[in-house]
Amino acid sequence: MNLQDIKAVPVPRKKRKRVGRGEGSNWGKTCGKGQKGQKSRSGGKIRIAGEGGQMPLFRRIPKRGFTNIFRKEFAILNVRDLDSFKDGDTVNITILHERGLIKKGIALLKVLGEGEVTKKVNVVADKFSGTARTKIEAAGGTIEEAK
Repeated sequence: MNLQDIKAVPVPRKKRKRVGRGEGSNWGKTCGKGQKGQKSRSGGKIRIAGEGGQMPLFRRIPKRGFTNIFRKEFAILNVRDLDSFKDGDTVNITILHERGLIKKGIALLKVLGEGEVTKKVNVVADKFSGTARTKIEAAGGTIEEAK
């Protein structure tokens, strides 16, 4: 095999439509845009929420409330999930990420008191509910609030 024997792989290519090149091309005069109207003009696009001259829906409906840009999002962990750990283990947000108990991308952790815990675990979290606090301490575990 020589360099001159190599041929290009045939790739199906469609020629682009060239509009406005005379009546003989079948895409002359109005160029496939019909006669008059907004869509036949240059730059004549219709907005996503465009409703002609009618007031758009998103402007008709009343606006309520606001979005707090300083809101802190907590990952939630119930005390029943702590039973999957061994006695004496330390539970923090990185270990929970590795085990898949909470979603990645959330930096704060709150422990809630749903369920029962029987293991003595050391829990490091940003917040604890009152029932979670009492259940962990009753099982012999310790609580530490992360700073």
